[in-house]
Amino acid sequence: MNKLPLHTRKTILKCLLDGMSIRGTARIAEVSKNTVSKLLVEAGEACAAFHNEMVREVEAERVQCDEIWSFCYAKAKNVADAKAAPEDAGDVWTWTAIDADSKLCISYLIGGRDSSYARLFISDLAARLASRVQITTDGHKPYLEAIEEAFGADVDYAQLVKLFQEPKGKPQERRYSPGECCKTRKDVIEGEPDMAKVSTSFVERQNLTMRMNMRRFTRLTNAFSKKVENHALAGALHFMNYNFCRQHKSLNKWTPAMAAGLTDRIWDVEDIIKLVDERAPKPNRPKAYRKKENSN
Repeated sequence: MNKLPLHTRKTILKCLLDGMSIRGTARIAEVSKNTVSKLLVEAGEACAAFHNEMVREVEAERVQCDEIWSFCYAKAKNVADAKAAPEDAGDVWTWTAIDADSKLCISYLIGGRDSSYARLFISDLAARLASRVQITTDGHKPYLEAIEEAFGADVDYAQLVKLFQEPKGKPQERRYSPGECCKTRKDVIEGEPDMAKVSTSFVERQNLTMRMNMRRFTRLTNAFSKKVENHALAGALHFMNYNFCRQHKSLNKWTPAMAAGLTDRIWDVEDIIKLVDERAPKPNRPKAYRKKENSN
Protein backbone atom coordinates (compact mmCIF):
# COMPACT_ATOMS: atom_id res chain seq x y z
CA MET A 1 0.00 0.00 0.00
CA ASN A 2 1.39 3.39 -1.01
CA LYS A 3 1.54 6.01 1.73
CA LEU A 4 2.28 9.69 1.33
CA PRO A 5 5.50 10.91 2.98
CA LEU A 6 5.00 12.46 6.39
CA HIS A 7 6.07 15.94 5.30
CA THR A 8 3.53 15.88 2.44
CA ARG A 9 0.70 14.89 4.75
CA LYS A 10 1.73 17.60 7.22
CA THR A 11 1.72 20.17 4.42
CA ILE A 12 -1.77 19.12 3.29
CA LEU A 13 -3.29 19.27 6.77
CA LYS A 14 -1.61 22.59 7.63
CA CYS A 15 -2.95 24.12 4.43
CA LEU A 16 -6.46 22.89 5.12
CA LEU A 17 -6.30 24.10 8.73
CA ASP A 18 -5.18 27.54 7.55
CA GLY A 19 -8.24 27.95 5.36
CA MET A 20 -6.91 26.93 1.96
CA SER A 21 -9.14 25.31 -0.63
CA ILE A 22 -8.80 21.73 -1.85
CA ARG A 23 -7.39 22.91 -5.21
CA GLY A 24 -4.99 25.36 -3.58
CA THR A 25 -3.75 22.70 -1.17
CA ALA A 26 -3.25 20.25 -4.04
CA ARG A 27 -1.11 22.80 -5.88
CA ILE A 28 1.03 23.60 -2.85
CA ALA A 29 1.57 19.94 -1.89
CA GLU A 30 1.96 18.84 -5.53
CA VAL A 31 -0.65 16.09 -5.24
CA SER A 32 -4.05 15.47 -6.79
CA LYS A 33 -7.35 16.82 -5.47
CA ASN A 34 -8.46 13.26 -4.71
CA THR A 35 -5.39 12.77 -2.53
CA VAL A 36 -6.22 15.88 -0.52
CA SER A 37 -9.87 14.84 -0.16
CA LYS A 38 -8.89 11.33 0.91
CA LEU A 39 -6.58 12.61 3.64
CA LEU A 40 -9.26 15.09 4.78
CA VAL A 41 -11.73 12.24 5.18
CA GLU A 42 -9.25 10.02 7.03
CA ALA A 43 -8.12 12.83 9.35
CA GLY A 44 -11.69 14.00 9.95
CA GLU A 45 -12.84 10.50 10.91
CA ALA A 46 -9.87 10.07 13.26
CA CYS A 47 -10.46 13.47 14.88
CA ALA A 48 -14.19 12.86 15.32
CA ALA A 49 -13.52 9.52 17.02
CA PHE A 50 -10.85 11.06 19.25
CA HIS A 51 -13.09 13.95 20.29
CA ASN A 52 -15.94 11.59 21.07
CA GLU A 53 -13.69 9.50 23.32
CA MET A 54 -11.51 12.13 25.00
CA VAL A 55 -13.71 15.19 25.54
CA ARG A 56 -15.62 13.77 28.50
CA GLU A 57 -16.17 14.74 32.15
CA VAL A 58 -15.39 18.37 31.36
CA GLU A 59 -15.24 20.57 34.48
CA ALA A 60 -16.97 23.68 33.12
CA GLU A 61 -18.88 26.40 34.94
CA ARG A 62 -20.20 28.52 32.07
CA VAL A 63 -21.12 27.19 28.62
CA GLN A 64 -22.14 29.27 25.61
CA CYS A 65 -24.04 27.73 22.67
CA ASP A 66 -24.70 29.00 19.16
CA GLU A 67 -25.29 27.90 15.56
CA ILE A 68 -23.51 29.04 12.40
CA TRP A 69 -24.94 28.84 8.88
CA SER A 70 -23.37 27.37 5.76
CA PHE A 71 -24.63 25.30 2.85
CA CYS A 72 -23.89 22.13 0.92
CA TYR A 73 -23.97 21.98 -2.90
CA ALA A 74 -26.42 24.89 -3.17
CA LYS A 75 -28.26 27.32 -0.95
CA ALA A 76 -31.71 26.15 0.07
CA LYS A 77 -33.45 28.63 -2.22
CA ASN A 78 -31.47 27.34 -5.24
CA VAL A 79 -31.69 23.58 -4.64
CA ALA A 80 -34.81 23.16 -6.79
CA ASP A 81 -32.99 24.54 -9.84
CA ALA A 82 -29.63 22.90 -9.12
CA LYS A 83 -28.46 20.16 -11.48
CA ALA A 84 -28.21 16.67 -9.91
CA ALA A 85 -28.47 18.04 -6.38
CA PRO A 86 -28.10 15.33 -3.67
CA GLU A 87 -30.77 14.79 -1.03
CA ASP A 88 -28.79 16.62 1.66
CA ALA A 89 -28.16 19.72 -0.46
CA GLY A 90 -29.13 23.06 1.02
CA ASP A 91 -28.55 24.90 4.27
CA VAL A 92 -26.26 23.27 6.84
CA TRP A 93 -25.89 24.50 10.41
CA THR A 94 -23.01 23.87 12.80
CA TRP A 95 -23.98 23.84 16.48
CA THR A 96 -21.17 24.59 18.95
CA ALA A 97 -20.85 24.69 22.74
CA ILE A 98 -17.85 26.57 24.22
CA ASP A 99 -16.54 26.57 27.77
CA ALA A 100 -16.29 30.31 28.51
CA ASP A 101 -13.23 29.84 30.76
CA SER A 102 -11.04 27.30 28.97
CA LYS A 103 -12.42 28.17 25.47
CA LEU A 104 -12.76 24.42 24.87
CA CYS A 105 -15.28 23.40 22.23
CA ILE A 106 -17.08 20.76 24.28
CA SER A 107 -19.62 19.63 21.73
CA TYR A 108 -20.46 20.28 18.09
CA LEU A 109 -23.02 18.98 15.62
CA ILE A 110 -23.50 19.57 11.91
CA GLY A 111 -26.95 19.27 10.35
CA GLY A 112 -30.26 21.12 10.38
CA ARG A 113 -31.48 23.84 12.71
CA ASP A 114 -34.74 22.30 13.89
CA SER A 115 -35.75 20.86 17.26
CA SER A 116 -34.53 17.33 16.49
CA TYR A 117 -30.96 18.55 15.94
CA ALA A 118 -31.23 20.80 19.00
CA ARG A 119 -32.09 17.77 21.14
CA LEU A 120 -29.20 15.73 19.71
CA PHE A 121 -26.76 18.58 20.28
CA ILE A 122 -27.81 19.41 23.84
CA SER A 123 -28.03 15.73 24.78
CA ASP A 124 -24.43 15.24 23.61
CA LEU A 125 -23.35 18.35 25.52
CA ALA A 126 -24.97 17.11 28.75
CA ALA A 127 -23.20 13.75 28.43
CA ARG A 128 -19.78 15.48 28.29
CA LEU A 129 -20.16 17.68 31.38
CA ALA A 130 -19.03 16.66 34.86
CA SER A 131 -21.17 19.00 36.96
CA ARG A 132 -23.93 21.60 36.98
CA VAL A 133 -23.26 24.51 34.62
CA GLN A 134 -24.65 27.85 33.57
CA ILE A 135 -25.72 27.82 29.92
CA THR A 136 -26.31 30.83 27.70
CA THR A 137 -27.88 30.59 24.24
CA ASP A 138 -29.48 33.01 21.84
CA GLY A 139 -33.26 33.21 21.50
CA HIS A 140 -33.55 30.17 19.21
CA LYS A 141 -36.71 28.43 20.48
CA PRO A 142 -35.63 24.76 20.00
CA TYR A 143 -33.08 25.27 22.81
CA LEU A 144 -35.90 25.59 25.36
CA GLU A 145 -37.27 22.08 24.95
CA ALA A 146 -33.84 20.52 24.29
CA ILE A 147 -32.25 21.87 27.48
CA GLU A 148 -35.30 21.00 29.57
CA GLU A 149 -35.21 17.45 28.22
CA ALA A 150 -31.44 16.96 28.73
CA PHE A 151 -30.88 18.79 32.04
CA GLY A 152 -34.26 19.17 33.69
CA ALA A 153 -33.89 21.48 36.69
CA ASP A 154 -30.17 20.69 37.11
CA VAL A 155 -28.96 23.72 35.15
CA ASP A 156 -28.77 27.50 35.34
CA TYR A 157 -30.01 28.63 31.95
CA ALA A 158 -30.52 32.07 30.43
CA GLN A 159 -31.11 33.34 26.92
CA LEU A 160 -29.48 36.42 25.44
CA VAL A 161 -32.04 37.68 22.92
CA LYS A 162 -30.78 40.18 20.36
CA LEU A 163 -33.18 42.50 18.54
CA PHE A 164 -32.12 43.67 15.08
CA GLN A 165 -33.11 46.44 12.72
CA GLU A 166 -32.44 47.01 9.03
CA PRO A 167 -28.94 48.43 8.38
CA LYS A 168 -28.78 52.04 7.32
CA GLY A 169 -27.96 53.11 3.78
CA LYS A 170 -29.29 52.53 0.29
CA PRO A 171 -30.59 49.00 -0.46
CA GLN A 172 -27.88 48.28 -3.05
CA GLU A 173 -25.21 49.37 -0.58
CA ARG A 174 -26.38 47.12 2.26
CA ARG A 175 -27.21 44.02 0.27
CA TYR A 176 -24.72 41.84 2.16
CA SER A 177 -24.79 43.73 5.45
CA PRO A 178 -26.25 41.97 8.50
CA GLY A 179 -28.96 43.61 10.53
CA GLU A 180 -27.80 46.04 13.20
CA CYS A 181 -28.27 44.92 16.79
CA CYS A 182 -30.28 47.72 18.41
CA LYS A 183 -31.14 46.06 21.74
CA THR A 184 -30.47 42.96 23.86
CA ARG A 185 -32.57 41.24 26.48
CA LYS A 186 -31.54 38.66 29.09
CA ASP A 187 -34.22 36.11 30.01
CA VAL A 188 -33.90 33.68 32.92
CA ILE A 189 -35.22 30.29 31.78
CA GLU A 190 -34.14 27.85 34.51
CA GLY A 191 -32.31 27.97 37.82
CA GLU A 192 -30.39 30.98 39.07
CA PRO A 193 -27.90 32.08 36.40
CA ASP A 194 -25.43 34.88 37.16
CA MET A 195 -26.88 37.58 34.90
CA ALA A 196 -23.58 39.47 34.79
CA LYS A 197 -22.05 36.45 33.04
CA VAL A 198 -24.87 35.82 30.57
CA SER A 199 -23.06 36.20 27.25
CA THR A 200 -22.49 34.54 23.88
CA SER A 201 -19.38 36.53 22.95
CA PHE A 202 -16.92 33.63 23.08
CA VAL A 203 -19.00 31.24 21.02
CA GLU A 204 -19.71 33.97 18.45
CA ARG A 205 -15.96 34.60 18.22
CA GLN A 206 -15.57 30.89 17.55
CA ASN A 207 -17.93 31.34 14.59
CA LEU A 208 -15.48 33.84 13.10
CA THR A 209 -12.60 31.44 13.72
CA MET A 210 -14.48 28.75 11.81
CA ARG A 211 -15.13 31.03 8.84
CA MET A 212 -11.48 32.12 8.76
CA ASN A 213 -9.94 28.63 9.12
CA MET A 214 -12.29 26.53 6.99
CA ARG A 215 -12.48 27.57 3.38
CA ARG A 216 -15.88 25.93 2.85
CA PHE A 217 -17.39 28.23 5.50
CA THR A 218 -16.26 31.45 3.78
CA ARG A 219 -19.15 33.66 2.66
CA LEU A 220 -19.72 34.94 -0.90
CA THR A 221 -17.26 32.58 -2.59
CA ASN A 222 -17.52 29.35 -4.58
CA ALA A 223 -15.63 27.43 -1.88
CA PHE A 224 -18.61 25.47 -0.58
CA SER A 225 -19.00 21.80 0.29
CA LYS A 226 -20.47 19.42 -2.26
CA LYS A 227 -20.92 16.58 0.24
CA VAL A 228 -22.33 17.09 3.71
CA GLU A 229 -20.15 14.22 4.97
CA ASN A 230 -16.97 16.07 3.95
CA HIS A 231 -18.41 19.25 5.47
CA ALA A 232 -18.78 17.46 8.81
CA LEU A 233 -15.32 15.87 8.63
CA ALA A 234 -13.71 19.23 7.87
CA GLY A 235 -15.42 20.50 11.01
CA ALA A 236 -14.06 17.59 13.05
CA LEU A 237 -10.52 18.35 11.86
CA HIS A 238 -10.97 22.03 12.70
CA PHE A 239 -12.21 21.39 16.25
CA MET A 240 -9.40 18.93 16.91
CA ASN A 241 -6.85 21.55 15.89
CA TYR A 242 -8.68 24.28 17.82
CA ASN A 243 -8.92 22.28 21.05
CA PHE A 244 -5.57 20.50 21.14
CA CYS A 245 -3.12 22.28 18.80
CA ARG A 246 -3.94 25.98 18.71
CA GLN A 247 -2.44 28.19 21.43
CA HIS A 248 -4.56 31.02 22.84
CA LYS A 249 -3.07 34.28 24.08
CA SER A 250 -5.85 34.64 26.64
CA LEU A 251 -4.82 31.24 28.09
CA ASN A 252 -1.11 32.14 28.46
CA LYS A 253 -0.45 30.31 25.19
CA TRP A 254 -2.04 27.10 26.42
CA THR A 255 -4.49 25.21 24.25
CA PRO A 256 -8.13 24.90 25.35
CA ALA A 257 -7.59 21.20 26.02
CA MET A 258 -4.70 22.03 28.38
CA ALA A 259 -6.76 24.68 30.16
CA ALA A 260 -9.59 22.16 30.58
CA GLY A 261 -7.23 19.50 31.97
CA LEU A 262 -7.65 17.06 29.08
CA THR A 263 -3.95 17.01 28.18
CA ASP A 264 -0.65 18.31 29.54
CA ARG A 265 0.99 19.31 26.26
CA ILE A 266 0.48 21.20 23.02
CA TRP A 267 -0.39 18.86 20.19
CA ASP A 268 0.89 19.13 16.63
CA VAL A 269 -0.29 18.12 13.17
CA GLU A 270 1.97 15.07 13.48
CA ASP A 271 -0.18 13.90 16.38
CA ILE A 272 -3.25 14.08 14.15
CA ILE A 273 -1.43 12.03 11.53
CA LYS A 274 -0.60 9.43 14.20
CA LEU A 275 -4.32 9.16 14.96
CA VAL A 276 -4.93 8.53 11.26
CA ASP A 277 -2.24 5.83 11.12
CA GLU A 278 -3.61 4.11 14.23
CA ARG A 279 -6.99 3.74 12.55
CA ALA A 280 -5.57 2.54 9.23
CA PRO A 281 -6.05 -1.17 8.47
CA LYS A 282 -2.92 -3.28 8.83
CA PRO A 283 -1.40 -4.34 5.49
CA ASN A 284 -1.83 -7.99 4.59
CA ARG A 285 1.36 -10.05 4.59
CA PRO A 286 2.26 -11.97 1.40
CA LYS A 287 0.98 -15.56 1.29
CA ALA A 288 4.52 -16.93 0.91
CA TYR A 289 5.53 -15.22 4.16
CA ARG A 290 2.54 -16.67 6.00
CA LYS A 291 3.29 -20.21 4.77
CA LYS A 292 6.92 -19.90 5.88
CA GLU A 293 5.84 -18.66 9.30
CA ASN A 294 3.40 -21.58 9.72
CA SER A 295 6.04 -24.13 8.76
CA ASN A 296 8.30 -22.87 11.54
